[in-house]
Amino acid sequence: MIDSVKLNKLRLSPINVRKVSEDRLRLDELTPDVEARGILQNMLVTPAKPKGTFEVLDGGRRWRALMRLVEAGSIVAADYDVPVRVITGDIAHLSETSFAATYHQLPLTPAEECRAYEHFIGKGADIDGVAKRFGKTRRFVEGRLRLASLAEPIFDALASGAITLDIAKAYASTESHDKQLDVWSTYGQNSYVNADSIRRVIANDALKSNEPIALLIGEDRYAAAGGRVDRDLFSEGGDRWIDPEIAKGVAAEMMEAEAKRIGEESGLAWIRPIASSYAYNHAQDLYRVMLDPPELTDEQAARLEAIEARRSELEELMQDEALDEDQFKALDSEDDALMAEAEAIENRLPVLPDELKPHVGAFLLLTPQGEMRLDTQFFSEQPIQRIDDEAQGEGEEDDGEGGEEGERLAGGFRIGGADKEAPSLPEEAVGPGGKPLSARLYDELAMQRRDILAASLLAEPALALDYALFTMIDARSQSTRHTGYHSVHYGSTLRAGAPQDPVSGDMPVTRARQYLAEAHDGLDAAWTEPADIVERFEAFRALGDDAKAAWLAYIVAVSLEAKGGFKAEQIPLQNRLASILEIDVAAWWRPTAENFFDRVNKGTILTLLNDVGGGSLTARHATLKKGEIAASCEKLFAGESIVEPDVKEAALAWVPNAMRFLDRVPEQAEESLDAFGDPDVAESDGADDSETDDGDAVTAGPTASAPAEADEDELAAAEA
Repeated sequence: MIDSVKLNKLRLSPINVRKVSEDRLRLDELTPDVEARGILQNMLVTPAKPKGTFEVLDGGRRWRALMRLVEAGSIVAADYDVPVRVITGDIAHLSETSFAATYHQLPLTPAEECRAYEHFIGKGADIDGVAKRFGKTRRFVEGRLRLASLAEPIFDALASGAITLDIAKAYASTESHDKQLDVWSTYGQNSYVNADSIRRVIANDALKSNEPIALLIGEDRYAAAGGRVDRDLFSEGGDRWIDPEIAKGVAAEMMEAEAKRIGEESGLAWIRPIASSYAYNHAQDLYRVMLDPPELTDEQAARLEAIEARRSELEELMQDEALDEDQFKALDSEDDALMAEAEAIENRLPVLPDELKPHVGAFLLLTPQGEMRLDTQFFSEQPIQRIDDEAQGEGEEDDGEGGEEGERLAGGFRIGGADKEAPSLPEEAVGPGGKPLSARLYDELAMQRRDILAASLLAEPALALDYALFTMIDARSQSTRHTGYHSVHYGSTLRAGAPQDPVSGDMPVTRARQYLAEAHDGLDAAWTEPADIVERFEAFRALGDDAKAAWLAYIVAVSLEAKGGFKAEQIPLQNRLASILEIDVAAWWRPTAENFFDRVNKGTILTLLNDVGGGSLTARHATLKKGEIAASCEKLFAGESIVEPDVKEAALAWVPNAMRFLDRVPEQAEESLDAFGDPDVAESDGADDSETDDGDAVTAGPTASAPAEADEDELAAAEA
């Protein structure tokens, strides 16, 4: 019976089957819609006591949304009419009715939801209004509209369930149908390509909105110059500027204007703007101007003495064992501040004399944060040398051997001319007075300098990780990109060299190897282009965490060895990794004539057929020739043959023992896991049953079937 009941006469029924917590009911989305449109679907209720009241069997979310509106003062419970359908019967009947009403509800698919939003907006509704009524953000609605406008083959794949919503979002990270279809034609049929790979491939040809040039000019200035933005509505900071040349042109104009302003104010001969945070590679044809720091003032000298005295006091105070943790931290913090102050005084910047300003220049750099900064190093197009007082008094005559004096300046400098005294060694190998250090002393100092860097790096694990990843990845990538890469010094023994495969030459094409190649193509490789190693390092550091993580996963993946040494044995640590990853080998690799059946004898194949399908399956193949058996088995183990369901299931799950990961956890490790819990299986039911006591192979994965228990002969054969 259809009726209406005042809201204050309704309460939730204890037999309502929906028992989820309120934070999972998405009431923030439903409440605005109920306020805008009211209750669109009757609630199912049953009479209760006292007479005239009812319990809600179905419609609990709608009831909760109405009660929220009551609390907000938007409606009055005693005046609000709720459309209901009254159901009567015993508890069993009412409980079954509540279950049926909930069980048969079918939510919209992502594709249907996208088309619905497109329909609303297409009928003239504004995005903000639709977002408010459905309790969504504007960005969410814009994202659904973007998905609705996907290129037709991709949207059809989403609608049919051939691709996931995350994959569809990756394609929709660009508005360009041409770009979407280009990537779809390459990766659309590869079910093992993930959303991150697709997103990286799409982003390769564009300028990211969080890159230094983009941060410098800002989106408004870029758009005013005619630049177009490709919105990525499904990740933060992922918008791409698809006209990078426009952005670079605007940035160049801004940096040139700033360079001109600084040049006029400073009196320097030139200021060169570069869109880089490091000037070394741009100063190859210039001479670095070596300047002395200014003398310590009396105040600075006195302050250094005071700092040294106070730090000595702090060192003694911190030896007191009676200090509590807060007191120790306060003293330690004061010591750190004093040390930083002393370093700032001791490492004071050199002062450029006025007489040199018309002859030297500097670079205007662009930091990773998109800020323009004048480099603290000065450079000259001609060598600049100091002339001591005695040489100036003697006039420093031409020696008659072709050397030129150059131009003398006030303050004891000479520009140009031959440098008769300059050593051929780099400046760091020359001691005070211009004499070279001994090779032994230089080596000792180099080791001590190395140790200082190592000790300092301990406090910066993020920088250490960047450095480690860069040294491994860059050495590997440069080996195939540039000649002469062996002369590059990375300053570390860390490497991720290519594995020494036991077999060379042509190999059967496998799904896993194709996936590795496609994963490499999807990596953000723009940082590898600069010829200078420091520029490459700074470009790598500027990558986002996701891009670095993708490179880390790839470089580790391609460093894996195939087996341990020269023996036919697996690598236990790799097997442990496989068990943690729950790898289903059968999902990645299927036996074919090329990779298996043509490589073993007929008796082996017939034995395998007997194990999979029994005597009847073996009899069907016993009279066939070896080539015919191999071709038939290739179809059978690919799931393409018409056989009994249990035979097909066994064939699809089978892989040879050589392809299985035999995870044998040592006894000590098992005891540790028993004592402390295995983090990899703590939340999995029956995890302890994944291994047998005698070390049976485990093929893990969501669809993997339990392996057949091997007998002693099979185990012996596998170990042999």
